[in-house]
Amino acid sequence: MGVDREAIEMVFSMEFWRMAILWTLSLLFSYFHLLFSKPLSALFPSFQPSPSYPRCHLSTDPDSKAKRPICVITGATSGLGKAAAKALAREGYHVVLAGRCPDKLNKTIEEIKQKQEDAHVDAFEVDLSSIHSVMNFGSSIKQWLLDSNLHPSIQLLINNAGILAKSCRITADGFDQMMQTNYIGAFFLTNILLPLLKSSPVPSRVVNVTSFTHRFVFKFSSVASCEDFSVETLGKENLSCSSTLKGYPFASTYEYSKLCLLLFSYELHRQQLYVNNTSSAVSVMPADPGIVETDIMRELPPTLSQLALMVLRFLHLLQWPEIGVRPIIDAALAPPDASGKYFFGGQGRTIESSSLSYNTKLAEELWSVSSTLFREAQFSVVGSGSKSSL
Repeated sequence: MGVDREAIEMVFSMEFWRMAILWTLSLLFSYFHLLFSKPLSALFPSFQPSPSYPRCHLSTDPDSKAKRPICVITGATSGLGKAAAKALAREGYHVVLAGRCPDKLNKTIEEIKQKQEDAHVDAFEVDLSSIHSVMNFGSSIKQWLLDSNLHPSIQLLINNAGILAKSCRITADGFDQMMQTNYIGAFFLTNILLPLLKSSPVPSRVVNVTSFTHRFVFKFSSVASCEDFSVETLGKENLSCSSTLKGYPFASTYEYSKLCLLLFSYELHRQQLYVNNTSSAVSVMPADPGIVETDIMRELPPTLSQLALMVLRFLHLLQWPEIGVRPIIDAALAPPDASGKYFFGGQGRTIESSSLSYNTKLAEELWSVSSTLFREAQFSVVGSGSKSSL
């Protein structure tokens, strides 16, 4: 049996121990907050436990302009995305699967149809690490609604797609692939689909799938204050986009991308609070599924990923996608007044995210820079106009 040199090298890296120790502590802190918030509130009256929210199941109105609400799910061909698609199809949603692989998209449709023959499911090919692909996807969705004689709106967007890249890879757009997939692509897609969400005749929402790992980002990127934040922070000059002598900081980059997604969630929520017509406001809920047995660790050495899964099972921290998806479905079906709450642990429960994630000035700076990149992308990318539906 040969020596797994790659696994040995990773064991001696700081990024590995960051994942093994800090991520585990972060998850345990979230569970501590979840389990002991009520007892602590009894002991300390000033401590306010986070509320729980019931699921509001659909009641389809045949006279409604949107007879069957439409849900778009990214990363829908495996793991949490597939589990969410199956659950929401059972809830009566017309589910739009968004993923990179046509074969996997078709297979997912077949799986859903086998379990539920009357399910309404469609699929579109999109790669969130490509601005061109995201913009084409937005155009295809709008054309599909028109061709299908559906109301020109969507009721639910779940930004679930995400990767944990082992090495530094710069996309054709000039970004770190993990940052673009986990955050930048989600920001662009949400802004492209926001007019469809706002035009919904019933309350609509965005659910962003974030992670407990964001808790160990104590400062934003390589700068200590948001005043220094700039476009380069999201581009090639970002420390998370460059390999160092010690290798690519993949764990730190993943944490950073999830914090960005969380800051974006809270800022979008705050902006929607100021919508004059409250019926057109879009609610925004971040959801943290915890640790789920998916293929997100597929780039890590098999020896280490298998060992990690074994340890997590022993600690009873590892969940199947059907269990881990519960906070996502809770967020998707929660009442609109749950907007801006951080869903974790299932049963409609919420907790507080990190203090840095509530930094409004930082969120505004991130939004401003991300919006600049979005506008630049709109001008630079010339859409082909061709459909990407399957």
